[in-house]
Amino acid sequence: MLYDLSGKSVVITGATSGIGLAAAHQFVKSGAFVIGVGRSKSRNETARNAIQVAYPGKFVDYLIADLSIQKEVNALANEIPLLLEKHGFSQLDVLINNAGVYLGRKQKTVDDIETTFAVNHLAGFILTNKLLNLLNKSESGRVLSVSSYSHYTTPLTLDRISNPWPYLSLLAYKRSKLCNVLFTYECNRRFDKVLAFAVDPGLVNTSIASKGSNGVSHWVWRKKRENGTSPDVPAQTMLYLAYEPEIDTSKGFYFKDCAPKNPSRKSKSVELAKELWEKSSQLTGLKGFEGHS
Repeated sequence: MLYDLSGKSVVITGATSGIGLAAAHQFVKSGAFVIGVGRSKSRNETARNAIQVAYPGKFVDYLIADLSIQKEVNALANEIPLLLEKHGFSQLDVLINNAGVYLGRKQKTVDDIETTFAVNHLAGFILTNKLLNLLNKSESGRVLSVSSYSHYTTPLTLDRISNPWPYLSLLAYKRSKLCNVLFTYECNRRFDKVLAFAVDPGLVNTSIASKGSNGVSHWVWRKKRENGTSPDVPAQTMLYLAYEPEIDTSKGFYFKDCAPKNPSRKSKSVELAKELWEKSSQLTGLKGFEGHS
């Protein structure tokens, strides 16, 4: 289904491949002005050029940021309002926290935080908080975070989340996806105007695990994704959540295939969601930021 998103502004992280690139194409096609985020200048240019060729007369731009580095995430949050203003926007209508990694071996960022958690959760936490004022200026501000069915039956101990030991790649990934749902739950508790949704893309044929894994892990992911759907499928869910004027998050905030789905019981724990927010605030230097819209 093609939605009319003319006059809407959208930021999509991880927008040079997979779900993020598919979403960028579909949002631009629907008339939105899209700011894509990637960490490679050449890949950003390739993605932007492909979209401009596909949809002449539509508007898309890209910004560079390595989302594992908090300094770059904060710089990105400062660049986005300037680029929006350049294109005539005083508000941000939709923020899509899509960027994600799966790492076969434990890696730490320059901020001394395990990289999977830093990219998959903390980057979105920073951007959402830093861009909240812009989202509040929208008539229907939305924050979409790409999670995964893998968040079900996942243990979560926050006292070691930034430096897990022992490190198990799949568990680290699953924990980060549970954090996405908990973050969404807490956003809706804290925000008065902006709505937050977690998107379950299902099994999608993307290269996410090929970028940071090898050996058995790489082979398993490659075989699994052969049966996956097109990235356009979850991109359609994102369009739906961005377009629909009234969605009651109390009746569902976790969506798959344009329909609400019940997330795990743990992902709706008020105490765990609060604890994650406080931990994230400490790790990002946003301690004391209440996040209320």
